[in-house]
Amino acid sequence: MKAIAFNGSARKDGNTAILIKTVFSELEKEGIETELIQLAGTHIHGCIACGQCMKRKDRRCAVTADPMNEYIAKMDAAQAIIIGSPVYFGNVTTETKALIDRSGYVARANDFMFRRKIGAPVIAVRRGGETAVFDAINRYFFLEQMIVAGSSYWNFAFGRAAGEVERDSEGMETMHILGQNIAWLLKKLHS
Repeated sequence: MKAIAFNGSARKDGNTAILIKTVFSELEKEGIETELIQLAGTHIHGCIACGQCMKRKDRRCAVTADPMNEYIAKMDAAQAIIIGSPVYFGNVTTETKALIDRSGYVARANDFMFRRKIGAPVIAVRRGGETAVFDAINRYFFLEQMIVAGSSYWNFAFGRAAGEVERDSEGMETMHILGQNIAWLLKKLHS
């Protein structure tokens, strides 16, 4: 079993990555393979509404100038997909939105290829907007007919400077429980 996570932050190895790695620590304890892709510096282009994914149905996006098709293939191969984003002006980052839009259209064009995979959002927040980001990522999972994993609270932690989320004990515990719940779900679905 494999879980793939996308860190949509413009900062590599910042708070969002720390939270994802905390979730991963619980998955790895249960023998689940993990992979973290950091979108920082990738310059992922948003959907251009060309409609080619709906015509070709080849599990690929027609835009090939960025690594999106590699990401879509990795999402297809994984049993769990974690999408992490910090809050940028009350919403997901542009990289996260591009990932959601393009992979979402390709998945829908190909008979909902992410259907019944496990999805989980992870959000790093300085002060506010976390529920809007939580909602945006969960909408994607629900639109793709995925099973959304929960925790003991919404999946976010507070911090601004890199590492500050580690001081949010409730947020960190939420990530540990999220990882435990994803592992439990994966074992129930794939045993």
